[in-house]
Amino acid sequence: MKKVLFVMLAFAGMFFSANSASAQAAGAKIGVFDIDIAVSNMPGYRTVDSLLGIYQQDSLRGEYDFAVREYNRLDSTYKADSAAKKATTVLNYQKDQRSQIATTIIYWQQISQQKSEQRRQELAAPLYERVLGAYSKVLQANNYLVVLKPGAYEMGSKVENVFEKVFKELKLPVPDQLKSQGPQDQQSGAQQPGAAPANPRAAGAGTGTRPTPKKPS
Repeated sequence: MKKVLFVMLAFAGMFFSANSASAQAAGAKIGVFDIDIAVSNMPGYRTVDSLLGIYQQDSLRGEYDFAVREYNRLDSTYKADSAAKKATTVLNYQKDQRSQIATTIIYWQQISQQKSEQRRQELAAPLYERVLGAYSKVLQANNYLVVLKPGAYEMGSKVENVFEKVFKELKLPVPDQLKSQGPQDQQSGAQQPGAAPANPRAAGAGTGTRPTPKKPS
């Protein structure tokens, strides 16, 4: 099975290379871009970080503290009612309520991460709209065969830095970490554009995708 998979991957790589070569010969280009990295380097993103920190400290911390207090209250009530030999239906209801709160506390890290990410998307929505609009214009003006994420290609590959074009379309200075490297930088092993984003969440490398911009959910 592994041998078959290896052969399939090798064939896919050869097919992609052949298509890339023919497409480049025909004028099509390969770009590198990641909308999350671009947004995290926008001037207004520090405000998003600050507001997100306030949300995590005030709202999420408050929710967790309330869950702990509620669990302790339900646990004390259940033990007291159990000792008083109250009806089974009452005790079962209290057990269910206590179990639900306990589940929330146990999985709070995952729950809080999901809520934080949702809040981050809401706060950063205007920035995503701006970057997405500029990215769409860049795609319309250029003939890209595929747009890769940083880390999905090897140093020295012939790719075009779409980050620079997007920030120029936005009429903003290109952040240093998103600028193209010259030949000397490539030989010295410098990082690829976007390899060290300001937002750690956006650091994941991905595979190549068709250059169709997507609005974050």
